[in-house]
Amino acid sequence: MDWIGDHLWQTWLALSIALGVAEMFSLDLILVMLSVGAVVGMTAALVGLALPIQILAALAASVAMLMLVRPSVVKRLHGGPELSLGHTKLVGTQGVVTSEISALSPGRIHAGGETWSALPYDEGLAIAEGETVEIFEIRGATAYVHPVARRLDP
Repeated sequence: MDWIGDHLWQTWLALSIALGVAEMFSLDLILVMLSVGAVVGMTAALVGLALPIQILAALAASVAMLMLVRPSVVKRLHGGPELSLGHTKLVGTQGVVTSEISALSPGRIHAGGETWSALPYDEGLAIAEGETVEIFEIRGATAYVHPVARRLDP
């Protein structure tokens, strides 16, 4: 116990390293926050503060890291861009009508490098060949589309 008392900053450093290594196995981002607290304890030991103050500083830093830093880091790591796979990636994109579309007879559109059968999203519409449409929904192998509003040139 005398050695630990004589080498407090090395003890804090060893604790910090051990917690950092243990974090590599758990990947919860809890032990790394405690490791930062141990670094604060080591800094307090290097400054020459008493052991109870070192422990309080390490504890305060650990709690602060767990409550303030960890939630945002976890959110950032677990969040990310939405990945659209399969046919759902076409929803919201535009295509070109290759054969007339009406509620009574499905037509065809070219979108995303593929040709799809298509029906109007609004059953009362008929969409002519060559028009640009937006894909609102895909059910099975049929795209439900709506014409994109044309700009009128002045």
